[in-house]
Amino acid sequence: MKIKVSNKLDDLNRLVNEIKESSSEIGAVIIFIGVVRGVGRDGGKVLSLEYEAYEDVAEKALEKIIEDLKEKHGIIDAIIEHRVGLTNVGEDTVYALVASKHREEGFKSIIELIERLKHEVPIWKKEITDKGSQWIENP
Repeated sequence: MKIKVSNKLDDLNRLVNEIKESSSEIGAVIIFIGVVRGVGRDGGKVLSLEYEAYEDVAEKALEKIIEDLKEKHGIIDAIIEHRVGLTNVGEDTVYALVASKHREEGFKSIIELIERLKHEVPIWKKEITDKGSQWIENP
């Protein structure tokens, strides 16, 4: 398990190799990449996104989510990295990788991991567009 909340994401290819090396039982690696899109919730052109987090608390919350997914879906391992600070359109903001024996538990786990990240982890996003800026709250 690897969890990182910081202003820089690690190299994705290196993360893929790292998770594949964690077990010889891995039959699937599912990857989610979060990217800054160019159209905001207000319909304006996105200029940037700014992320803030309680990094230690966020990392502990992500660790618990991964432990839950191991117990619930039987995944082998997971890596999640989330950026903080200013990000521009087209830049990656989140890498989530789930290693599992089979694709079904991997797909279920990656969806749950990202949904729980958005709802349970203290990471906040400010959207800055040509129409203004606003903090985005998840439902």
